[in-house]
Amino acid sequence: MLKNLIAYVDGASRGNPGRAAYGVRIEDAEGNVLMEISETIGVNTNNVAEYRALIRALLECRNMGAQSLRVYTDSQFVAKQFDGSYRVKHQGMKKLLAEVRELEASFKQVRVDHIPRSSHPGNKRADQLANIALDRDSINK
Repeated sequence: MLKNLIAYVDGASRGNPGRAAYGVRIEDAEGNVLMEISETIGVNTNNVAEYRALIRALLECRNMGAQSLRVYTDSQFVAKQFDGSYRVKHQGMKKLLAEVRELEASFKQVRVDHIPRSSHPGNKRADQLANIALDRDSINK
């Protein structure tokens, strides 16, 4: 069982709304990469893609047996809604946040921190993974 994990998450939308995807990079406390995910989610907004990335990170880390999770995102919107600084008004965002809260209950502690875009190699990689999914999707169309 892995007690403490770190996840870097990023969502992307080409058009807003437009073709959307997310990238997730999960590391152990020593910085070893445990998992990378690159997945499209159809036509959605960037905010939905950001939330989907967070949800996938929570799900995968829960499945790995993590007790605590620290998530880094370049989405100030998601980080501030998670910590309660921003109110959630949109019904779709409320549903996504409810899904986050349900998954959060599986952990002793979850922290979601906003970091500037591309300020950390893990965050850069999450961004790359989201764009890889979008590029792959456009080739398959």
